[in-house]
Amino acid sequence: MLNKLWQQYKHFLLLTLYGVLYIWFIYCEKTVVPKYIMFSPIDLKIPFIKEFVVPYLFWYIYMAFGFIYLGIVSKRDYYRLFLFMFIGMSICYTVYTVLPNGQNLRPVIVDNDIFSSTIRKIYANDTPTNVAPSIHVLNSIAIHVGLTGYKPFKERRILRVASLVCMVTICASTVLIKQHSILDVMWAIILASILYICIYMIPQLIRENQSKEESVFFM
Repeated sequence: MLNKLWQQYKHFLLLTLYGVLYIWFIYCEKTVVPKYIMFSPIDLKIPFIKEFVVPYLFWYIYMAFGFIYLGIVSKRDYYRLFLFMFIGMSICYTVYTVLPNGQNLRPVIVDNDIFSSTIRKIYANDTPTNVAPSIHVLNSIAIHVGLTGYKPFKERRILRVASLVCMVTICASTVLIKQHSILDVMWAIILASILYICIYMIPQLIRENQSKEESVFFM
């Protein structure tokens, strides 16, 4: 019984590699002094909406769901998601180390409601450094791409739309609670697009070309 479960789910051990990234993140948090401040005039037009701290924190649940769900139903899609996020986060931490950046957009929060108090705690525990590209945005895109890359999930419209709403809302939350500049979001989208092409599109095109060549050969 235990051996069967081990053989079936041992791929989840890959997630322990994120411990290395976490150590790297702590290193960046403690050592990086920003040389580049991320700012766009657009940031001044984006309001501070404290209630968006809810989707900002929902990010953790969204990520956990994506990995657990795909890890159970499709190892292939699980591995693709793992590569997308692991490579993407490694690139982000490399950028933070080589091009140390930060932001100065955080407002002074004086209210004591639950949303304000939660944001104050986030600000206290997460320095306004290492912001571009935004890992919050990058990983949200990765989860949505991973889920919709699994055909049975993609074919269920309600699931596909629900995931899209989660992704967009989480990405929006990063600028609406002033954790990130719009530039951080932009760079995360660019990085995610490159990773999507490399991990999803190119292998798919290669498989399709191979299938066509095989079809021609057997004709």
